[in-house]
Amino acid sequence: MKSLLASWRLLRLLGHIVKGLAIVALRFPALSPDQQHARVQVWSLELLAHAGISLRILGQPPVSGPVMLVANHISWLDIPVMHAARHCRFVSKSDVQGWPLIGTLATAAGTLYIERSSRRDALRMVRSMQEALERGEVLAVFPEGTTGDGREMLPFHANLLQAAVAAQAPVQPVGLRFADKATGATSFAPSYIGDETLVGSIWRTLCAPPIEAVVHYGPPERAGERDRRIWTQHLHDTVDQLRRG
Repeated sequence: MKSLLASWRLLRLLGHIVKGLAIVALRFPALSPDQQHARVQVWSLELLAHAGISLRILGQPPVSGPVMLVANHISWLDIPVMHAARHCRFVSKSDVQGWPLIGTLATAAGTLYIERSSRRDALRMVRSMQEALERGEVLAVFPEGTTGDGREMLPFHANLLQAAVAAQAPVQPVGLRFADKATGATSFAPSYIGDETLVGSIWRTLCAPPIEAVVHYGPPERAGERDRRIWTQHLHDTVDQLRRG
C-alpha cells in the first residue's frame, strides 16, 4: 500500500516538474519579476502537496527586502519549502545549475550560483549578493554549506554574511523542521546526507506518512558593532532554537 501511494505521488511530482518547465519556457518571458515570484511560490506549494507535505509558518516572513534569510539545511526539500513560505533568491553551489530539470527550475527562480572552491568566485558572489540586497531583494543562504542530519547543526560559515554587512542589510534567522503530521515528532524521512542518494531520499519521503514542513521565522537583526564571527555564532544559536521551537 505504501509503495502504491508513493508511486502515485511520484507520478504527480514528475508531472508537476514538467509543468514547471513549461511555465518557465512559455510564460516566464512575458511576466514581470513580481509575477514570476508569485508563480514560483504557488508552484512550490503545489509541489509540497503532491509529495504529501503540508506547510506551517511560525513567526513573520519578510514583507519586503532588503533582507538575508539564514536557515539550517536538512533536505533537498528545503528550497521549495522556503519558496512556498515566501519567495526568495537562493545562493547555491554551482553544481545545482547543471542538474537535469532541477537546474533549469532553480535558475528560473532567480538562484545565484557560487563556486565554493574558488576564492575569486566567492568574492564575486559576495559582491553580487550585496548588489541584490542594495536593490531591495530577499536573499536566502544555508550557512552550514551542506545538509546536516537534522539532529545537530553544523557550524555556520561567516563569509556568507559579508554581503549583509557591506549592504548594511538585516539578516533574518529561519529554523526549518520536518515533522510527522500525526504525532508532531521530528521526521527524518526527507533527510539527505552523507552517502545517501537523492533518488533514495525522495522515495523515502514519498513513502512516509503525511509530513508537515515547519518554517519558523525569527525577528530580523543587524550586525551593529558586533564582529562578523561573533554575529555568525549568535545567528547559528538563534536558528538552532527556532528549529526546535
